[in-house]
Amino acid sequence: MSRYLMGVAITALTLATTAKAQETEATVDAYAAGYKAAFTCSAVFNAGKQMAAIDEHEFTGIYALVQNRVNELTAQIDTDAKRVSVAYSDSMPPRIAQWRPNLGCVQLPVGNDSYDTADLPQAEGVPATNPNQDDGAPWQKRRPVNEPTGNAALDDVIRRAFIRGEYGANARTSAILIATADEILAENYIEGFTPTTSQRTWSVAKSIGASVVGAAVQDGIVDVKAPASMPEWSRPLDPRGTITLENLLHMASGLDSNRAGNRTDRLYIGGGLVTDTASRNALEAVPGSRWKYANNDTLLAIRHLRAAIDNDASYLAYPYRALLHKIGMTHTYLETDWEGNFILSSQVWTTSRDLARLGLLHLNDGVWGGEQILPKGWANYVATPAPAQPPQRTDGRPTVGYGAQWWLYQDFPGLPADTYAARGNRGQILMIIPSKGLILVRRGYDIAGGPGFQMHDYAADVLKALASD
Repeated sequence: MSRYLMGVAITALTLATTAKAQETEATVDAYAAGYKAAFTCSAVFNAGKQMAAIDEHEFTGIYALVQNRVNELTAQIDTDAKRVSVAYSDSMPPRIAQWRPNLGCVQLPVGNDSYDTADLPQAEGVPATNPNQDDGAPWQKRRPVNEPTGNAALDDVIRRAFIRGEYGANARTSAILIATADEILAENYIEGFTPTTSQRTWSVAKSIGASVVGAAVQDGIVDVKAPASMPEWSRPLDPRGTITLENLLHMASGLDSNRAGNRTDRLYIGGGLVTDTASRNALEAVPGSRWKYANNDTLLAIRHLRAAIDNDASYLAYPYRALLHKIGMTHTYLETDWEGNFILSSQVWTTSRDLARLGLLHLNDGVWGGEQILPKGWANYVATPAPAQPPQRTDGRPTVGYGAQWWLYQDFPGLPADTYAARGNRGQILMIIPSKGLILVRRGYDIAGGPGFQMHDYAADVLKALASD
């Protein structure tokens, strides 16, 4: 065994035998206050929601670690300053989330309640998002919102999608959109929601992040085959310098991300920084040899983009100028940490129509209005199985595969083998079926800890209904 592989093996053994760290009560209290502040801020100032709806949707059925504490806390909303603060301790300052144009809400670090908004990252020189209007472009034909489609079978599938228990015991659907390149076939929302009501994407953000990377590949800024340049990994003896951008996109960095790589609480609700969390983990497997779902891989891919652009103002404006605003995703907020790193593993707020626009860009092989925004073949690239794949299920049911920050549905009954999807917590899904020219969007507030929305069953039923028309 080489010294390199031996070192990796020893590191993995050490990590496996080390007792798992547990958060202190004070830390969990700070997390809960951060959760309350961040979600209240984004739901109010990104989505325009009222507190009663926020309490019902954002603060029920959530992560058990903070659920009870969140319900005990009160959010103080300063509408003029576009700031939310949540007191949680007699000795510590409140947790604060501050809104900014385009970038949405940012959490201040625990212990900080004194700041100047000028010190927070801003996306300067970019037209502000317009969350209150959506003309439905580029679709010339659109079914009226919440109206029958004219296909009784399809109407029945959509009706069932909004009934709890029909497509998952813990499923709570908030929006359904079905579109082709030419027409929005169906668009339905729960009471109080409209086409301009945004929700957090959770991990659908990863696929949005991959699309930003794709735009950077098209612009010659990054190369997926090259090592991911990370200032934190710049020392000659650091083996992490061999991790490529493609390894990160494939969830195959080989980095330690604890048992659950989707748990990055210190960053998501603790006011931490990407550079304090994602870039500090050691290798536990040879890069490219193992698939492991990890928020940090996505965060590091976008951290690499920042290093490649090497200009903070240009970096913060880049996703909007290169991708989002070009295709009409003007209702989308990419949130950052307080150092200005995009948290494109989860913290994006967007609408169903904006997600459908991203789906349409992929159906068009990266072309929009005659411009090649993503590289030719990029849609096929992200939907091609990565060399290392998720482990197979042991109950005989099909397993989703993985491409480059997109999930693959190659072996699911009723679905074409080219089906792929962006998926996120609480049932956020953008599914693309190229062979059918179809885009399916489902948004929800699924309850944590149980069977959420079964998108493959729903999608198969949609295809059957469309075929019967």
